[in-house]
Amino acid sequence: MIDFKNISYLKNGNQKQQLAFEVLTKYKILENLVEYDPILVGTIPINIDIKNSDLDVVCYWKNKFDFIEKIKRFFEKESNFTIREIVIDGQQSVVSNFIIADFEIEIFGQNIPTELQNGYKHMVIEDQILRSRDENFRLEIIKLKEKGIKTEPAFGLLLGLNGNVYKELLDFKP
Repeated sequence: MIDFKNISYLKNGNQKQQLAFEVLTKYKILENLVEYDPILVGTIPINIDIKNSDLDVVCYWKNKFDFIEKIKRFFEKESNFTIREIVIDGQQSVVSNFIIADFEIEIFGQNIPTELQNGYKHMVIEDQILRSRDENFRLEIIKLKEKGIKTEPAFGLLLGLNGNVYKELLDFKP
């Protein structure tokens, strides 16, 4: 399995993964967030991204206000910068979006260790599923995403999951 906590795997990936590596390192995105245990998650690391896929970075904060201030200090000057507080599954969350070098970047933070956040857990499970299936499965996921279906529901459709696919994926055994 890939060590998703170290983005060096992107250097040998497809063109978009290589560009993502360049942007993340050149603009010190993960480096600036190191105290929050950042992990790049989502579709780009597991090669099921589509044209408008963004770079999703999950973070673990212990003090929400310090996290918000740090995000603002490092990224507020970036194009289309926004930051908001929301509650997801009963968890206080901070979401910031901005654009750097043609990549939309989303920084997502919760008071939950990054490896225990659903964004990371979903990606790891989806990676295991992709590795257990053939290339056609991966291409079908991409086709569904290009039709506007989000990642987890796309997996749910192809795997025949019923109910809340976000929860069912967490228990899925490839």
